Amino acid sequence: KTLLAAKHIEAPPNHWGFSVERVLRLRSSLNEAINPSINQSIMSLGYAEKLSYIEDVGNVGMTEIHDPPHILQEKIERLTKMIRKSKHLVVFTGAGISTSCGIPDFRGPTGIWTLQRGGNALPEATLPFHRAMPSRTHMALVELERAGILKFVISQNIDGLHLRSGIPREKLSELHGNSFMEKCKSCGIEYFRDFEVESVGLKETPRRCSNADCDVRLKDTVLDWEDALPFEEMNPAEVHCDRADVVLCLGTSLQITPACNLPLRCLRGGGKFVIVNLQKTPKDKKASLVIHGFVDKVITGVMDLLNLRIRPFVRIDLLQTIFTQALSLDQRYVNWTLRIASVHDKRALIPFIKSVEVSFSDHTMKESVLDKHPFQLKRRTVWKSEPFDVILKVNFSEGCGCACSRIKIPIDFHASKDDLTRDRDHVFGKLKSKAIKSSSCGQSSVIERKMLTSPKTEVIIRAVVTNVRWYDEVTVKTSGAGALSKCPLKRRKEGICCVTCSLGMLIGSKLDQNGPNRPETNNYRLLDRKRIDLSWFGTVWVWFRTCSVLYIANEREFL
Repeated sequence: KTLLAAKHIEAPPNHWGFSVERVLRLRSSLNEAINPSINQSIMSLGYAEKLSYIEDVGNVGMTEIHDPPHILQEKIERLTKMIRKSKHLVVFTGAGISTSCGIPDFRGPTGIWTLQRGGNALPEATLPFHRAMPSRTHMALVELERAGILKFVISQNIDGLHLRSGIPREKLSELHGNSFMEKCKSCGIEYFRDFEVESVGLKETPRRCSNADCDVRLKDTVLDWEDALPFEEMNPAEVHCDRADVVLCLGTSLQITPACNLPLRCLRGGGKFVIVNLQKTPKDKKASLVIHGFVDKVITGVMDLLNLRIRPFVRIDLLQTIFTQALSLDQRYVNWTLRIASVHDKRALIPFIKSVEVSFSDHTMKESVLDKHPFQLKRRTVWKSEPFDVILKVNFSEGCGCACSRIKIPIDFHASKDDLTRDRDHVFGKLKSKAIKSSSCGQSSVIERKMLTSPKTEVIIRAVVTNVRWYDEVTVKTSGAGALSKCPLKRRKEGICCVTCSLGMLIGSKLDQNGPNRPETNNYRLLDRKRIDLSWFGTVWVWFRTCSVLYIANEREFL
């Protein structure tokens, strides 16, 4: 009531007989009044409202079906056997694999087209679209690809989560485009952005190709209703579907043509066609197996049976710091400028940064807070001053896994530096290992440094860990590189018992140097008793240490 009064929204009648439609409308009005920008982060408004108007979007609002638990488990086991025997597995994905990421689907009971057709309010965003993280299914597909089981992924989604999760671009067809991708039609270079591209329908964007040979305006890659599927995406999809012995369809209603007919191509060569979806589809009768269940639950069951671990997702974003300096006319002072900019375009917003707090190792220098784009600081310093450090506290925006990251930039007006280029994959690998090992984000590392002469400028590109997400029910860190155990707690405890007893027996056996053929004397019986005591001591000690590690890990997971 306080919020309604403060925002001057008409209060509901004094009874509780509200319809679902009215509650949705009231909640939507309240959200818009409190935070008008919240709806701008919904994928539906970022994509669906940019599309051309079309009257018929197909069947929507279909009833969800859930297989009983015992039937669901039987089907998961059948699917696992099919995947284990397959030689060329292809996965065909739809919006249903991204609903657990906070992105609404289109045709479900609360889907975008369903709500729009009924005149209802659109679903709320749980986080900004550009900060959506891959689901269990996305990451499971990455593990299947790394294991050599999955050969190709065909996606109708435009959320870019397959690329973010780690599926190689050459093993992925994004039939309807990617909201975070721009492409040069002249040279074919693709640019994967950390922000959502402004338009849809293969229109020109404000940015140009970085290739000096063409320098033409880039175009978005998301299709509108009247756009044909691009040949460079459709052709490899057709080739792999023709070769597939199993095509697994995940979270799609299989209504949009011609994409929905791709999985059927495997039937020509004797392949099998599997559907995992909560609603019925027009292709159910042609499928070898239809599973009605949550995609994440089905795929997690398959991964358990295949004994494959779903690794954590670590998101790494890039930023660049640009430090420019120039001598004053009297050569007594240095006028310098520090700018924190996007690596994609110096004029582009950095969506994962809310503000930057600037401090200095020289406490006589005044601190500053940069809370508006562009993040830029201008200062004047005595030319003969001693070297100092600029310390940046980069405050992350909503949707990031931690509050901030600290970056130190050493400044020496008299020293010269050389260009530096590090292997990006190596840097990313080390950052991911550190993030997983420490169970936190905010780590950063330099990828590249460029020195320009006129004016004297130092440009540093940094990689920053902004999110870490685990997909295991219970996460326990092991020693060494920070690998994670995936098995459930019951199985893990059984393993601990085995390891504990084995180590105890090992301690006892190491104490016995003579083996079983020792003389039976009182002295040896005394030694036997000591061996037994030491063996039990070793067992109890290992058990205590293991329980301590489990307790600490569970406490950390709880926090």
